[in-house]
Amino acid sequence: MYMDVEGASTQWDDIRRKLGNLPRKPPPFKPPPFVPAEDGDSKPKDKAWVDEKTEEELEDLEDDLDDDRFLEDYRKMRLAEMREAAKIAKFDGFPECQLLLQCLEDLAKRYPATKFVKIISTDCISDYPDRNIPTVLVHNNSAIKATYVGMQTFGRRCTSESVALVLCQSDHVLNDGHSGEHSREAVLDGLRKKFVERVVRDREEEDEDSD
Repeated sequence: MYMDVEGASTQWDDIRRKLGNLPRKPPPFKPPPFVPAEDGDSKPKDKAWVDEKTEEELEDLEDDLDDDRFLEDYRKMRLAEMREAAKIAKFDGFPECQLLLQCLEDLAKRYPATKFVKIISTDCISDYPDRNIPTVLVHNNSAIKATYVGMQTFGRRCTSESVALVLCQSDHVLNDGHSGEHSREAVLDGLRKKFVERVVRDREEEDEDSD
């Protein structure tokens, strides 16, 4: 049988199609238009271009943006943001750190004259073991007064009151902003009172839950 090129039609085929003896002629094949693959180097280098990069790719660009001060500064900022986000994500994986941080933030509001500082452990000491976190250093008068490692130091239930009492065991570091020896004793008395009230309240809540 005679076969013409693909998509072509003979006069006899056209007649048969008009009579309904052949199906409609299929459209001729047309290949999709050629689109060259996108070249990453051809894309405009702007903030959006930097935002698409991974941390590893941003590190590799260290020497490639020397001619563009803005992009180089933005690259460094994005890299710092990524590294900080990774540290925070790791910190969030330790609920003990979150609990202690909440207590310390509460104490920072109560005692504004006392400076509270937090830092990622590995930023302070490289390769600091995870088993030692959280770690609290009590610093006063240019000297370290105490070091507390782990949550067990702050009692079975870590509360703001229990943390405050432990911190004051080594030195009267909590300061409500009033000067004088009387103020330090008043702070301790107030802590003891709040601690007892907290324990009594927790016991009453336990009794209610058990009834």
